[in-house]
Amino acid sequence: MPHVKVFAVINQKGGVGKTTTVANLGAAVAAKGHDVCLIDLDPQAHLTLHFGIEPGSPDTSIYDVLLNEESITSARQKVTENLSVVPSLVDLAAAEVELVTTVGREQILADRRAADDLDHEFVIIDCPPSLGLLTLNALAAADAVLIPLQPHFLALQGLGKLLETVSLVQRRINPRLKVAGVIFCMYETQTRLAGEVVADLEEFLDSMRDQDTPWSQTKIFPTRIRRNIKLAECPSYGSCIFDYDPKSHGANDYLSLAEDFLAIAGSQPASRIEGVTKATPQETEAPSEPVSRIEGVTKATPQETEAPSEPVQPDTQPCSEQDTTPTEPAAQVKDAPADSPDAPPSQQYVATEPERTSQSTGDDDTQPPTTGQTPTSQP
Repeated sequence: MPHVKVFAVINQKGGVGKTTTVANLGAAVAAKGHDVCLIDLDPQAHLTLHFGIEPGSPDTSIYDVLLNEESITSARQKVTENLSVVPSLVDLAAAEVELVTTVGREQILADRRAADDLDHEFVIIDCPPSLGLLTLNALAAADAVLIPLQPHFLALQGLGKLLETVSLVQRRINPRLKVAGVIFCMYETQTRLAGEVVADLEEFLDSMRDQDTPWSQTKIFPTRIRRNIKLAECPSYGSCIFDYDPKSHGANDYLSLAEDFLAIAGSQPASRIEGVTKATPQETEAPSEPVSRIEGVTKATPQETEAPSEPVQPDTQPCSEQDTTPTEPAAQVKDAPADSPDAPPSQQYVATEPERTSQSTGDDDTQPPTTGQTPTSQP
């Protein structure tokens, strides 16, 4: 039996797609014939609900694994042929307080993993949106970290703190820990900001290739998980996206992501990473103008929302009293107020009918224009 590979899906920022990624990535990998176990380490138990398991209904949960010395094997619930889930429940929120006096409380899950004969190829842990004790347990038990990231500026700010935590755990608790990859979720190809965030992150990771850090070999997954309402709907039906709507964009994206994941995990040739599901140019192109590091992202926002500049007026003659009504068709010149006493004395009047080009004579600025006529300056 090959050594089980444990991945922790972590981001302390909530709402970035952690649970959605764990559920659908796990289901996609299992559908490809790999044995997968998902661990719900979030007291909200959203992963548990995602697969139609009512929190608290199973006799054993991850709470019992951490506090009552139950094995991971005894807590898992079989979902499909190659997919199992270790459920969670709200009581897990009290675990941090209950374990405060326990020696080595950061390594309890790692100890359960070592003591259990897990017959899975992959274990994927859904972590809570924090960097507390539960997340530290996941990092101590994991071989690698996957980071779901929304392509926003604030997500980059939080990424720095997350990487510091991973580095600390690697130095003091788990020397084998590394950051395997970053997954862009809720990606919107039509926004310039998304491309700038990807470019900034690529630049940062490239600069760290020769450094001795857990993220020196981190990959950005080629597949972007596009924003798709079907991904938000399927948990309410207690199913993954492949059971709910297998033809949706969300299902296609996570199937492609599963191939990226298997390539990084070593279950497929490494060349798969370079050629997986060619993204559209909007997904991979960097912005046309150079973008500086993080500062450039904040400066780019006003340009996206700035109203377009006003078109150049066709009449170049300076006139403070010039009317601002919309331009008439090409055969006409912009209207001036018919009863304006300040109209220049040198103006002529051209009829608006295509066949008529008659002009009025005289320079009297008090002469009112004929109805339907517009002023134009003499050459």
